[in-house]
Amino acid sequence: MTYGFDKDFWERHWQQGRAGGLGSMGGNPPNPYLARETSGLTPGTALDAGCGGGAEAIWLASQGWHVTAADISSEALARAAERAATSGVSEHLQWVEADLSVWSPGAQFDLVMTHYAHPAMPQLEFYDRIAGWVAPGGTLLIVGHLHAAGSTGHGDHPPAEASATCAAVTARMDGVEWEIVTAEERLRTLTGHGGRAVLLHDVVVRATRRR
Repeated sequence: MTYGFDKDFWERHWQQGRAGGLGSMGGNPPNPYLARETSGLTPGTALDAGCGGGAEAIWLASQGWHVTAADISSEALARAAERAATSGVSEHLQWVEADLSVWSPGAQFDLVMTHYAHPAMPQLEFYDRIAGWVAPGGTLLIVGHLHAAGSTGHGDHPPAEASATCAAVTARMDGVEWEIVTAEERLRTLTGHGGRAVLLHDVVVRATRRR
């Protein structure tokens, strides 16, 4: 099966109304890596690249960050904005409909983060692209699906083109420009459809851009 990850794909994905889906789908909480990896950072400006249902962006705004949250799906952004309206932090959030494979924010941020986002471009090239939006001294946080050889995207397993490994991600970061703070592959469990336990294989990379 081939995944295009274009606007039509993501609009269909969100219009299916998967309220019990994975990650920040529907009403699920933000992934736990976000709090762990940003707790020691001073709140400033942030970009959530591929914000989906907005759980991570809203949580970050609740911590005092000013967040630009971008996604290609208007349906996802509508759900995110609705959720934010009841959070009390809407004034700290800006929702942007954008194709991240071609869009540029026109600014750099103290924190650029992405959580399981899959644009219509190679996954590692996407990480390269958003890394350029990190201001000197700022932080890049990548949370992605761990690559599994032969994965076809059936069931709960993402297709190979939407996954990566820690080694593949960090190998693209110049040691002169970047300091790797976190690079790990972890397992965690979510509650999926019908209350079924779903095991996620995650890649977590946090890096600081040197001044």
